[in-house]
Formats: sequence, structure tokens, C-alpha cells
Amino acid sequence: MSDKSQDLSYKAGEAKGQAQVKKDEMVDKASSAAESCKESCQEAGQQVKQAAQGAADAAKDTLGMKR
Repeated sequence: MSDKSQDLSYKAGEAKGQAQVKKDEMVDKASSAAESCKESCQEAGQQVKQAAQGAADAAKDTLGMKR
């Protein structure tokens, strides 16, 4: 193999390695963003659930249905 061919082969391998690292970084960022979104959605769901329970309790109090 000529020096030029070896150099091109080396550079191609280096580029492939850099692309793999970049891909891994992007996958990690996407995974972190998805986890953060999941946590935010769970918190929002809890807040909605609590608000609905509060509204139901208030309605029961108003109608005299509270135990």
C-alpha cells in the first residue's frame, strides 16, 4: 500500500471514529432530554391529579357530601 493510500485509510478511520463519538454524544443528549421530559410530565400529572382531587373535595363540601 502506498503512503498516500495509507494516509487516506488512516484519515477515513479517524473520521469514522470521530463520527461515532459525535453520534454517541447526541444519543446521550437525546436520552437525557427524554428523561427530563418524562419527569416533567410526571410532575405535571401529579399537579393535575391534586388539583382535580381538590376540586372534587370542594364540590363535595359545597353539596354536603363529604364524609
